[in-house]
Amino acid sequence: MGSLLQIRGVPDDERQALKARAAARGESLNAYLLGLISREVARPTVAEVLDRAARRADRREISSVEIIRQVREDRDSELLRRVRR
Repeated sequence: MGSLLQIRGVPDDERQALKARAAARGESLNAYLLGLISREVARPTVAEVLDRAARRADRREISSVEIIRQVREDRDSELLRRVRR
């Protein structure tokens, strides 16, 4: 069994909107809110996403800046070759 969670000071109009959304889905307000909480917890935070991206970048042998530089050099060389014909 999970823990009890209580939220105080929820404005009445917001509570009614949540209750209406739950009813539209055929759920109790409690089930609807548990679903919202579960989805929020499942989403990674910005810090987690950035950390994952940084770990992936560390595994590369060549940086994206170097890749762009190489592509531009190749493109410029091809353009010069065409102009000189």
